Amino acid sequence: MTRVLIALCVLLASCGESAQTQRDATQTPEALYDAMQRSISSGWNTWDTRSVLTHVLLPHGIALDLNLIDRNGNRAGEFRIGERANDAPILHPGAHTYDGAYTDLLVEWHGIKLRVQSAAEGHKNVILVTPLPDCAKGGKLTVTPKYVWLRANRTKVDGTHFTLTPLNAGFELNGAVTGTYVDTKGKDIIMVADQPAVICSDGEITQDEAQAFIQKHSDEFVAVNKQKFGDSYEVYNAMQNVLAWDNIYDPTIRRVITPVSRNWNVGWSANPNYGGFVLFCWDTYFASMMFATGNKELAYANAVEITNGITEEGFVPNFYTESGYKSRDRSQPPVGSLAVWTIYEKYQEKWFLELLYSKLLAWNRWWDKSRQSEGLLCWGSSPFAPVTYRYWELEGVNERFGGALESGLDNSHMYDDIAFDTEQHILKLNDAGLNGLYVMDCECLEKIARELGHSRDAGELKTRGDRYRRNIAALWDEQRGMYYNRHTDTKVLNNRISPTNFYPMLANAPTQAQAKRMVDEHLFNPDEFWGDWVIPATPRNDPAYKDNTYWRGRIWAPMNFLVYMGLRNYDLPEARKALADKSKALILKSWLSDGYVYENYSTETGAGDDVSNSDKFYHWGALLSFISLMEEGYFNAEQAK
Repeated sequence: MTRVLIALCVLLASCGESAQTQRDATQTPEALYDAMQRSISSGWNTWDTRSVLTHVLLPHGIALDLNLIDRNGNRAGEFRIGERANDAPILHPGAHTYDGAYTDLLVEWHGIKLRVQSAAEGHKNVILVTPLPDCAKGGKLTVTPKYVWLRANRTKVDGTHFTLTPLNAGFELNGAVTGTYVDTKGKDIIMVADQPAVICSDGEITQDEAQAFIQKHSDEFVAVNKQKFGDSYEVYNAMQNVLAWDNIYDPTIRRVITPVSRNWNVGWSANPNYGGFVLFCWDTYFASMMFATGNKELAYANAVEITNGITEEGFVPNFYTESGYKSRDRSQPPVGSLAVWTIYEKYQEKWFLELLYSKLLAWNRWWDKSRQSEGLLCWGSSPFAPVTYRYWELEGVNERFGGALESGLDNSHMYDDIAFDTEQHILKLNDAGLNGLYVMDCECLEKIARELGHSRDAGELKTRGDRYRRNIAALWDEQRGMYYNRHTDTKVLNNRISPTNFYPMLANAPTQAQAKRMVDEHLFNPDEFWGDWVIPATPRNDPAYKDNTYWRGRIWAPMNFLVYMGLRNYDLPEARKALADKSKALILKSWLSDGYVYENYSTETGAGDDVSNSDKFYHWGALLSFISLMEEGYFNAEQAK
């Protein structure tokens, strides 16, 4: 009897342990993140990367797709903000809540000019299409109920009515299109484009009812943002709207992510049936920081997904996309720990740190192991066995161009004619910017390690960060009051500079006096970096400044942001405010005139659309807003509540 009781006690104990283990498993960082992703992968939103006029209901994959037919019978195709292809529709984005509860967009194509607004609650999505006063006659609007990404669903169309049935979901939606009806062909409901139309996913409503429903959501959007951001309302809106419109769901990884621009996604996608995405390294970390101003879940999602792209060698790649295609030869500027720590400081959830810590630590160690020469780091590109045999697995690998790509500054004048060491796989140039970024990475990761109780790792990171900080001193030129890149083969300082030469301030490498000299003699120098529009990627007195193409002469928001972050380490309030004010003026110039947030800007005019290789709606352009919001105190713990 005693043995039976003992056995029973053991059995009950083991059952209790099993139940406890099961409960604990739901609280692991991985489980918490998966649950979070499931929660945001829901509801009506502009989830499909190929068209912002495709409204998708997640997790089911049923959709309402809008398109246009001109008076000659030509069909418009896909709708992406900033698409520069011939005959592409012109889109001017307005408001877009992160959850898709409200969107507002102007559409123009072949004389058809429309305002498309939507509002959603639960399964109900209302889309109001209103012709603008100068909308051409004779055009058609098509509404196509369908399913996307090969999801198993049923759709039925009968005249202006339709049924959407997600399989195994336990519900179906019976919706309707109201307006001036023309015909139904297949599953295309065809309406007159120069008359108002209402699409409702669940029921049939009038135009007045649709306007009231949408106006309620519009008023809520405006009220919330004005209450939070006051006079910086439009500064914040520029940032939120570019992030929200660029936010997608990708079915290949079953994740919500925010690539830099939908146009980049389509260019990298192999199969339109399966979505398509590309995430760039530092771009996505910057997006995660900006999201932290108003949306914790999307901040987490983007930081996690780019970190999860880590390669077999232990570094976060320059890019990664579907089918295992990623840049296995090169990384990009190490801003991951900065982003993760910044987000954590606001939301204070340790599981987020735990989820990413080991990968960030591996990446930090990789730089020291793989890119070090003469006690400092160099950009590089390492050979590897191709996996997918696509373009960037073969082009630029283990050569100068690949090393320049790792810097994120692709065609920068700083890397013209720099020798490349094919044995060490690095540019023969100790880069002041990279070393400043790396010490910052060590410091942020040390904070994360201490927060998680990894004291040994924290000691390792402090030792390594201190060593590189001391070594950065070798790049200081006392006569010129600036840090310069150094040739590793000749030990000579390179005279060509960019805003990255201010990045040692991120590492707290210069003294207060040295930092002030850098600002007074170089940042505020109108012959180099200061002017009506700042900061040029190439100083004004460098011959490459006049090229005005990509990283040669143009303004890039991430450079402004990283210089600003360096200034925050010093008692230089006037410089901080001046840079924040200039950045604010630059973002608002285009945002208020055309609703675009550009990839880069002209240093002469502040325009973003003066060249063809500046994406019109690229989310890191909104770092100009983020600088201003930080300077004005809108990015703090209170804003998270």
